[in-house]
Amino acid sequence: MQEALLGSILSALSTGLGALPILFFKEVTHRWRDILLALTAGIMVAASTFSLIPQALSHSSFVVLCIGVLLGTGVLTMLERSIPHIDLEHSRANISMDKQSLLILSAITLHNIPEGLSVGVSYSSEDQSLGGLIAFAIGLQNAPEGFLVALFLINQKVSKGKAFILATMTGAVEIFSGMLGYSLTSYVSGLVPYGLSFAAGAMLFIVYKELIPESHGDGHETAATYAFIVGLLIMVGLIQWFG
Repeated sequence: MQEALLGSILSALSTGLGALPILFFKEVTHRWRDILLALTAGIMVAASTFSLIPQALSHSSFVVLCIGVLLGTGVLTMLERSIPHIDLEHSRANISMDKQSLLILSAITLHNIPEGLSVGVSYSSEDQSLGGLIAFAIGLQNAPEGFLVALFLINQKVSKGKAFILATMTGAVEIFSGMLGYSLTSYVSGLVPYGLSFAAGAMLFIVYKELIPESHGDGHETAATYAFIVGLLIMVGLIQWFG
């Protein structure tokens, strides 16, 4: 329980860590932003395909894996449809400042719920190293997200300090959803493979729907592709090292 709580807190606080540079400067080049997003995408793909999915299969069957993965992608699809999602990088929506800020914060906060569940479920696995690896992967994904949210808020004339606090708070929901995921799968053992599969589906959805398109929107596709491969290799190396 304590390890799951710590992992959830660290992955959640990564949002604030990513937003921290906003206190010192306002801009980062599109090239480096795309590289960071693609690097994170590679890490999350490796975490899903080489950790979560194999663990789910070892606990159950291919049918259970399919159910969990489709459930994870389905939940995020419903969130996408029910909560207006505004592309942080390429939005041209003409929305008033207050409403736009609220939509961004609501969307990011709700999208963090499945990520927290992924961390909590991973800590309930028999593989002692899996929880830390998934918390690491989710934390890396949260860092650029926190930066982009804070940058957006500053562009909407929100003060630097308030933008940092609000961006950090969007990740706090992961602490509660992480503990929920851990509690459910810990006390109902049959939910573990479903939870691991759900986490894999949610992470793959985030990668393909959010991170890859974002990293290919400003003409830096080659650099982003190499960053994706490097990120994948980094996570595979961590899995081999700690697995």
